[in-house]
Amino acid sequence: MKQKEFLEVIKQAGKLKTTPRHCFTEGDRYESVAEHSWRISLMAMLLSHEEEFRDVDFNKVIRMCLIHDLGESFTGDIPTFLKSSDNEQSEEQIFRNWINTFDEKNREEWFSLLDEMSALETREARVYKCMDKLEALISHNESDLKTWLPLEYDLQYTYGQDNVRFSEYLTELRREIDDWTTEKIAKEKE
Repeated sequence: MKQKEFLEVIKQAGKLKTTPRHCFTEGDRYESVAEHSWRISLMAMLLSHEEEFRDVDFNKVIRMCLIHDLGESFTGDIPTFLKSSDNEQSEEQIFRNWINTFDEKNREEWFSLLDEMSALETREARVYKCMDKLEALISHNESDLKTWLPLEYDLQYTYGQDNVRFSEYLTELRREIDDWTTEKIAKEKE
């Protein structure tokens, strides 16, 4: 990749630093897509030391985490409960068109990762998807309940539930997040 092309990719990715997500941070500001992507990458790094995942290629998982929302640098973030299949297709097409401008090695790697992520057939893809879902739940638990929409009280317990079932460790992590959610809601009611 030529240096000018390298910079163009980094500049486009940099837009995620100011692309807000639906969730608020502890400081009552919108979380950025970049913050979400960074944290799921960190989560994957921490998970890489767990015995259950010794056969998982975490280099690949972290790469998936880093690129998974780059399409939102073009379209913005649409919360999962508002995102239609048309929105998903449009974002994917714009993202893939952009990747088509990359040099051959990067283009092949990124398309391969996207295809694997989409199929969700490998342990790497399933781990990445769990990190994506669980980080959203963690972020919501960190935000003030006054920022939650009524539908999010149920969504907090159901979102990503199916994604963790393949893993004992991630199922237990999900239980911990659910317990945190229950405590958070109970404290607010006091």
